[in-house]
Amino acid sequence: MATWTNETAKSALLEMFSAAIKSADPHAALLDALPEKPPGRCIVVGAGKASAAMAAALEAAWPDVPLSGVVVTRYGHAVPTRKVRIIEAAHPVSDSMSEVASMLILESLKNLTPDDLVIALISGGGSALMALPRTGITLADKQAVNKALLRSGATIQEMNAVRKHFSDIKGGRLALAALPAKVVTLVISDVPGDNPEDIASGPTLPDNSTIEQVREILHRYQIELPEHVSQVLAEKRETVSAKAIQVDVRMIATPSKALLSAAAVARKMGIAPVILGDALEGESAQLGIVMAGIARSVKHHGLPVKTPAVLLSGGETTVTIGSCSAKRGGRNTEFLLSLVNALAGETHIWGMAGDSDGIDGTEDAAGAFICPDTLSRAQEKGVSGKQMLEEHDSYSFFAALNDLIKTGPTLTNVNDIRAILIV
Repeated sequence: MATWTNETAKSALLEMFSAAIKSADPHAALLDALPEKPPGRCIVVGAGKASAAMAAALEAAWPDVPLSGVVVTRYGHAVPTRKVRIIEAAHPVSDSMSEVASMLILESLKNLTPDDLVIALISGGGSALMALPRTGITLADKQAVNKALLRSGATIQEMNAVRKHFSDIKGGRLALAALPAKVVTLVISDVPGDNPEDIASGPTLPDNSTIEQVREILHRYQIELPEHVSQVLAEKRETVSAKAIQVDVRMIATPSKALLSAAAVARKMGIAPVILGDALEGESAQLGIVMAGIARSVKHHGLPVKTPAVLLSGGETTVTIGSCSAKRGGRNTEFLLSLVNALAGETHIWGMAGDSDGIDGTEDAAGAFICPDTLSRAQEKGVSGKQMLEEHDSYSFFAALNDLIKTGPTLTNVNDIRAILIV
């Protein structure tokens, strides 16, 4: 483009974001991963923000197979199905429907035979959506620990290690319940590194975590447990090993594929894409500062790429709230607010970041845009970028500027997509 404006830059960034999401459309991604149709029954179970859309795609692909089963997704993410029951529950903190859905899923797996097939549809968000507390632990206990973990800055891998030891369905226990039927797990990844054991806390995968690791995580993040919960965790319980269950996992959509799709769109626009990684982690605000430095290097020195260029990255950062009272925002808007503060009005640099599921944290926006004049426009409205970053109020900052990205639920989830355009 000969002349770049806020409007043309936003349009280009949004087209890249849309391409990334489209690459993870369950209807397209699921077809090549389906197993052979079974001689017996086919039970469909699943959990995650994309699981209902995956179930609908499976019904469309196998109209001649008598499917049944139960899938749980987030409120607002259900889609019409004819054979598989869809239940909606809360995310990121479980509610009573999360527990009800788990019990119904296990009920659907009773009395199976070796001729039967269980297809598990797993995507990000499944840990909260499919919550069955370990015997002796209540849902309120799980909710309290989960809230503390979400505020602590723990990584998704650390949180899910803890969740497995609090659960009677995660960490391979769903697969145990399905024996002796064959289990095939179709996964849309939303975790850095795409380890299927970390996605929705691996309900059909072996559990390689240990109680010692869980105790260390809880101690490091200063999460206190009620005495009765500590007693339950002290009781010896074998984790599910690879020998105990059969493992057939098929990854149908990943953050890396999403970034490659965004990069292809950039090339068609004459913009050089640089994929910095699909598994970036750490504090959102710190990553914003780092990315500002890379963007400046591209602009002023042509390193590591000459302009026009776009820096693409994925992964899942964290926002450590601690004991302070946070306001509104998610990890993407927090990253962007830190980025724009660090850029301090640098010209010819635009950016966007959004959660591919369409919801950044618990808000109604997927993410937001930043422009070279973001801070000056905020100043005119009496809005302080530095103060709102300190207060974890990034959603309100971008809402005041009308720079939020609102897609609604996308019915897929391959984590966060970040793009910084330098021209």
